Amino acid sequence: MDESLNVLGEPLEVCGKDPVTGFYRDGCCNSSDEDFGSHTICVEVNRKFLEYTRFRGNDLSTPMPDFGFPGLQAGDRWCLCAKRWLEAADDGMAPSVLLGSTHKRALEIVTLDKLKEFAKDLS
Repeated sequence: MDESLNVLGEPLEVCGKDPVTGFYRDGCCNSSDEDFGSHTICVEVNRKFLEYTRFRGNDLSTPMPDFGFPGLQAGDRWCLCAKRWLEAADDGMAPSVLLGSTHKRALEIVTLDKLKEFAKDLS
């Protein structure tokens, strides 16, 4: 697993425990070379984004009990694939981002300035 630092160079904060998120299902957006999808951006999903991603072929709102996935609802926090988030941002549909919980590896795909435009946790 890569070092658990966020995009601000600080210790990575928990993204979501209900439902439990992360490539490693540890509640954090930790990553490694095994995480081909780069599940590194911590977001707070909204209805608009959930509909957008469903129509783009990635239904995150329908429960899949066989995989222990309860389905997401507006307000849930989730470690999203960096490319999917960037695609949504380019289409004006990106959910808000929590920088403290977004893994530094996201910066391989998305700029910090772009993430800051959608940051929910900047003072």
